[in-house]
Amino acid sequence: MNEDQRQEGRRQAVWAVVGSDIGPLLLAATGEGLVTVAFHATDEVRDRTLDRLGSRLGTEPAHAPQSPPLAEATGQLAEYFAGERRGFELPLDWSLISGFNRQVLRELASGVPYGSVVGYGDLARRVGQPRAAQAVGIAMGANPLPVVVPCHRVVESDGGIGGFGGGLETKRRLLALEGVLPQPLF
Repeated sequence: MNEDQRQEGRRQAVWAVVGSDIGPLLLAATGEGLVTVAFHATDEVRDRTLDRLGSRLGTEPAHAPQSPPLAEATGQLAEYFAGERRGFELPLDWSLISGFNRQVLRELASGVPYGSVVGYGDLARRVGQPRAAQAVGIAMGANPLPVVVPCHRVVESDGGIGGFGGGLETKRRLLALEGVLPQPLF
């Protein structure tokens, strides 16, 4: 097997940890685009996320915070948290998610704008699966690109905030930033 054949099936990724208003975020990108955003990027979370990403991509991600895709993502996230950006214009690598989950997340990314929310059941109906509200919840939990693909905008039909992989306080802060919830008093 030559080197080109060994590289086939492997995709190089770069990563960085950046600060944000909701704590450190791990960002990773491939040549296709942003592939992962991970909340609460402590050393332990970073190592676990990078191990998982490396096994999925077939190669160890390289620390490269100044790489163009990460620099662009970092800049757009900073603008978002400063209230200067309402949508992301980043290439996304959807390879870590497939099937129904990908369909739901693509609909969420394109069809639920800044400052609005959608119910789990409503999102299920939008993708032609009206009885799949619970499956939409599973898709939200599997979202490899939170914040950029705004799973924080999916709420319960009875007005409840619903769950969130980054924690409910993080979800509340994101919804408050977008004007959906009031800002916390302290």
